[in-house]
Amino acid sequence: MTEDSRRRRFLPPPALCGFLVLLVLVFAVSYAVGKAVGPVAPGMRESVTDSGGSKGDGDGDGGHGDGGGMDGMHGSGH
Repeated sequence: MTEDSRRRRFLPPPALCGFLVLLVLVFAVSYAVGKAVGPVAPGMRESVTDSGGSKGDGDGDGGHGDGGGMDGMHGSGH
């Protein structure tokens, strides 16, 4: 067994190496683009469970913003 045949036996196929390089490149580019663009939803915050057991940001609407102009419509029979 020659030195070259021993080396070839332990090296992965060139197609696998190319795929891994391409995969790393795609993830690096997507990370850079995401870092440059910034957060997708800047107003989004992590939900914290309060003492009442409901999730939300404490404003009583369940964390859904302003409700689209339907503030008094929930369960009021209108």
